[in-house]
Amino acid sequence: MALQKNVGGVDRVIRIVLGLLILAAGYANGSLWGLFGLVLLATAIFRWCPVYIPFGVSTKK
Repeated sequence: MALQKNVGGVDRVIRIVLGLLILAAGYANGSLWGLFGLVLLATAIFRWCPVYIPFGVSTKK
């Protein structure tokens, strides 16, 4: 089953930057909240965000 991509270019860059920042902050502070950065990175890599589905949102052109 192929996932329909719903994360566009600008959205993807923002997710990568924020993901890396949150991951680094979590690591620096010893907080598990930093793992949220991995979620953002995964959605950027796969270009698919499950939160967008119920709202019918897509940032992909």
